[in-house]
Amino acid sequence: MTSISDDQNFLCVDASPKEMDQFWAEGWRHFGTLFFRYRTAVHGGKRFSVLPLRINLERFTLSRGQKRVLAKNRDTQTLVRPTFIDAEKEALFLRHCTRFAENAPPSLDHFLSSVPESIPCTNQELCIYHQGRLIGVTFLDLGQTATSAVYAIFDPALSKRSLGILMMLHSIQLSRERGCRYYYPGYAYREPFSYDYKKRFSGLEYLDWRNGWKLYGARNTR
Repeated sequence: MTSISDDQNFLCVDASPKEMDQFWAEGWRHFGTLFFRYRTAVHGGKRFSVLPLRINLERFTLSRGQKRVLAKNRDTQTLVRPTFIDAEKEALFLRHCTRFAENAPPSLDHFLSSVPESIPCTNQELCIYHQGRLIGVTFLDLGQTATSAVYAIFDPALSKRSLGILMMLHSIQLSRERGCRYYYPGYAYREPFSYDYKKRFSGLEYLDWRNGWKLYGARNTR
């Protein structure tokens, strides 16, 4: 794979499951109909090196910590359905955004199209409820042999529940049930950052922009 420039993007309103698999394998992500990939990002005046990630579902096994996350969320319920935006999710999104000191996104419309369940591809929402209240949602694209998380939101007041990890675990389970080979949790950075929880999964691979996908590990990401 050849090196890419710092920022590439294109528009797409209709992609097949097979095409989505190929886009993800090449490091592309999308918000709405805008597809993008980039090698670096800036936060707080510091430049970070982007790591596209995916989990090889055949190689994934639960860690002890992930088992504890599942155990402490046994009182929650999971619902999977076609994606739509409503007042309940918008309110959750606003609570979620209080986590950000900078670059807070304006609304869910920044991440999802006007027809989020089908444009640019099939998308389902995996919702977490507790005592009838929505506390977390991840928006999951469905490809032919892979799935990919577009964005996830959760109630920051419930941080002890590790809802970001919980939604990844449920997404992995859903992906396996669909017979998929990969689950793409999105980008992280080579340097320490709040996205580091994505790096704590077995079966993890990262995209080397020059040489393709590699197993994740300290020696592989230098």
